[in-house]
Amino acid sequence: MTAVRAVRIITEVTPVDRPFDYLLTDATGNCGVGDRVRVDFNNRSVRGWVVAEVEPDQQLELKPITKWLGYGPAPSLLGLLAWASERWCSPLSRFLVSSSPSRLVTVLPPSPQKLPLEDSVATSAVLVDPGVIQTSPTTDPLALILGAYEATRGSQGSLLVLVPTEAWANRLRGRLEQRGCAVACGDAQWDRMRSGWPVIVGSRGAALAPTSKVAGAVIVDADDEAYRSEAAPTWDAVAMLRERCARDSAPLWATSMIPSPELLDDGPYKTSEDIVGGWPRLRVVDRRNSDPRDGVLSREALDAAHRALSGDEPVAVAIILQRLGKGRLFACRKCGELARCATCGQGEEEVGEQLACAAPHELRANFCRSCGATNLKRVRVGVTTLARDVAAQLGQVVTEVTARTETSVPLARVVVGTEALWQRVRRCGVVIFVDFDQYLLAPRDSARRHAVVAVGKAGRLVGSRRDGRGEVVVQTRRRDDVVIRSLEDGDFEEIVRDDVETAKVLQLPPYGAFAEVTGEMAGEFVALLDPARVRVYPVDDGFVVRAGNVDALTTAVREVPRPQGRLRVAIH
Repeated sequence: MTAVRAVRIITEVTPVDRPFDYLLTDATGNCGVGDRVRVDFNNRSVRGWVVAEVEPDQQLELKPITKWLGYGPAPSLLGLLAWASERWCSPLSRFLVSSSPSRLVTVLPPSPQKLPLEDSVATSAVLVDPGVIQTSPTTDPLALILGAYEATRGSQGSLLVLVPTEAWANRLRGRLEQRGCAVACGDAQWDRMRSGWPVIVGSRGAALAPTSKVAGAVIVDADDEAYRSEAAPTWDAVAMLRERCARDSAPLWATSMIPSPELLDDGPYKTSEDIVGGWPRLRVVDRRNSDPRDGVLSREALDAAHRALSGDEPVAVAIILQRLGKGRLFACRKCGELARCATCGQGEEEVGEQLACAAPHELRANFCRSCGATNLKRVRVGVTTLARDVAAQLGQVVTEVTARTETSVPLARVVVGTEALWQRVRRCGVVIFVDFDQYLLAPRDSARRHAVVAVGKAGRLVGSRRDGRGEVVVQTRRRDDVVIRSLEDGDFEEIVRDDVETAKVLQLPPYGAFAEVTGEMAGEFVALLDPARVRVYPVDDGFVVRAGNVDALTTAVREVPRPQGRLRVAIH
């Protein structure tokens, strides 16, 4: 007589975040832990995952599994997914979906051996101790990745390589394959990842690659915002991969143009060689000294644009304005100073017939704090208006690029847009930041790092100052800002040090933790939180909940029952 076997199932029904036991039959006896199945759940046919094999309860009448749906994440990955579920206060099924294929996978290919690099390739590999590495924006990460491959080749498991975008991952896969590495990339090759291919390349989702063990990991541009999911759960690939490497005792390399306090995690960082020469040539235009009759592009920016247009680049000029719609920042017509809040230093906007920052800390009359003049002018425009003005100044056809622009739209030699432009343009002669103060005065703690990274990404389009191919033009009214000085010198140690001290004082990650709570039920939810564990602050679109560490925050959040209605809790 065949022994009765039962398994524990997590279903895809996210509101019911608890396991249920089901019986294995002769048809589904091959189900293993991590596999996907179909079950009858409350008279509904739903998908689920096997999370454990259990002894059947003889006092309960268990339902049988309906169908085996192929492989899911490796059994060894389930502990990490359970940790992530608690860390970001999300149903476990959300992470099980992220680490599962979009199709049925019933057969796994054999994994190839990790072959040593050929001598001609091995000479280009750079062996660096694991940790955080500050690199210039134009530094090719391939040498570091090849070095990590050689360092982990003798270890069991896969080398995970994360880059910010899928397009970058596909290009990197081709380069690694040309150098003799066996690479798995993308959902179409999920079965290779599940088999433990030697190298797995991808964007944020590759942190949850279904391989059973990680031999090591490399995260390129680890501070890039693309590594954080905006959709619930708002998980972070860097934190996920750090935990995964710690569980597998695997080394982790993380590169960054300017390491954040959260990435450093109260630890040291290394700096790559010739970091200054890897940054782009920078031309800073102080718009306080510009002729009031100049258009949106200063004379210096126009000269740089014309020089680029005389070259043979398909896209010669890229103009960045990270804002949509109509802006309302003001500057003095007489002295050129920006209207800024006396309390927080952020840019002031028009509120009725007065001025105030976004907080707002103080409503005041419409005059310049610097010289007392009352003739302030609006200096921000939207992308559409900017594209029209640039076309008139340069006498060129202009393509407008935003996140909503279809990728099929052909690009003219002059492109105006938001940072969505980084995904469309690979190379150009000059990048012009028409209003760099929007980065410097952004009301968030990472504003200075975001400004530095934006120039770094522009540098990837125009080339390094070592190459001397193109340049980046920055138009600003804050010529003496520490960010401008650091970009000119290629030395960001002062900003990194100040950001760490600020994070400690304000208890920002990793020295504290916070969650953003939004939605129609946000008020009811935060009212139930334990005030002895967390602090709640109202903001414009909801609430911010703060705690001394992530464990205290997530424990307090998980203990509160979710009210019925729209609610979003983003753990940071």
